[in-house]
Amino acid sequence: MIEKLMQAVEKQRKMIFDAHDYIWKNPQTGYREWKAHKYLEEAFKSLGYEVVCAGDIPGFYTVLDTGKAGPEVLILGELDSLICPNHKESDPETGAVHACGHSAQTAALLGIAAALKEPGALDGLCGKIRLCAVPAEELIEIAYRKSLKKQGVIKYMGGKPEFLRRGYFDGVDIAFMVHTSFVHCVNIGSVGCIAKNITYKGKSAHAGGAPWNGINALYAATQGLCAANAVRETFHDTDLIRFHPIVTHGGEAVNAIPETVRIESYIRGASFEAIKEANDKINRALCGAALSIGANVDIDDIPGYTPHINDKNMIALAAEASKYAYPDIELVQNNTMSTGSTDMGDLSAILPIVHPYAPGAQGTSHGDDYVIADVEKACVGSAKWQIVMLYMLLKDNAEYAKNVIAEFKPRFASKEEFLAYLDTFESNGDRIQYCDGGAKVRL
Repeated sequence: MIEKLMQAVEKQRKMIFDAHDYIWKNPQTGYREWKAHKYLEEAFKSLGYEVVCAGDIPGFYTVLDTGKAGPEVLILGELDSLICPNHKESDPETGAVHACGHSAQTAALLGIAAALKEPGALDGLCGKIRLCAVPAEELIEIAYRKSLKKQGVIKYMGGKPEFLRRGYFDGVDIAFMVHTSFVHCVNIGSVGCIAKNITYKGKSAHAGGAPWNGINALYAATQGLCAANAVRETFHDTDLIRFHPIVTHGGEAVNAIPETVRIESYIRGASFEAIKEANDKINRALCGAALSIGANVDIDDIPGYTPHINDKNMIALAAEASKYAYPDIELVQNNTMSTGSTDMGDLSAILPIVHPYAPGAQGTSHGDDYVIADVEKACVGSAKWQIVMLYMLLKDNAEYAKNVIAEFKPRFASKEEFLAYLDTFESNGDRIQYCDGGAKVRL
């Protein structure tokens, strides 16, 4: 049966390659991926699927019922691209490019969908299969996503927690997806993060004629970043803390004291507790710099992604299935956490999941030389790997899946409890209140 399923994927080779080619050539960033959405929606419908579209944002899901009672397994593919204007194949207007392999992931998802429609593909399986094209995994363009949030379009920056909130994963028992990489591997998980919008507020004045009448927001910002750097050595190595800010707006005119300076960043860490502790230290440093020259700072802390933990039984499943899809390539199992972040972590807080990596990419991840060098491994091999995992979960009355579910210990009892906790990380507004003879600071 495994051979039959892999041959069913093999039959979809042209469809898979065509999908990858189109999506690679039409990159769009998170919550803007309408081209990939439309292409995949039409392809799924042509295969006979009924899709449930998010509507006001890109993305959709469909459910395939085997006709026999059993668990529901979710398989995902990510729609969004990055921004890397120096990449030779980036969009000349937006700088968008699939420099993280999501084009391969969605092509593989379509290949799985097509293979499951082949005669006899569901033989011996029970339960339900949910296939989902999900937006906005890359946590970029925070200001744009904040505007969507202000309009009430989204609540969460990442597509998976947003889909979770909307109920698109209700009823799911297990989830997995395969990312594209340079090596064939699986880690124990990856760090989580919160996103930060930092706005320093000063007072404009003529930079040459009367600088003493101004309050330089750029000086406050540079001092804040220096102060944040000064506390880095207080982070525990095992917490894997990362703080990597960029300045997105540095002033209006060279002859005017900068009144507003904007910075975006994450704080990443291996646990919620470590992230919170590091965030308090960083906020104290940022506020102290503003206070030192009489400026103010609006720190907008936004729930990002949950620390991601791969389920041990799902790692074993991925390793076993890999032997069929990649017989000549050993799956490397790393007993470490990646210091990248993914919103698969949000699902791992309440579901048993695995998020391994398929080979086929070349260059630098998120870099201007990233390419899918081997579409066979990145797309066709990935689809075969995932369909074998699916089969192993749901065959024999879903004994493997039932064991995974029984042994899984969720960090939160329900999605409602999890999302309520995630919301506690949200905080915004001016952090300094100046008053007669002093000031009050809110971290």
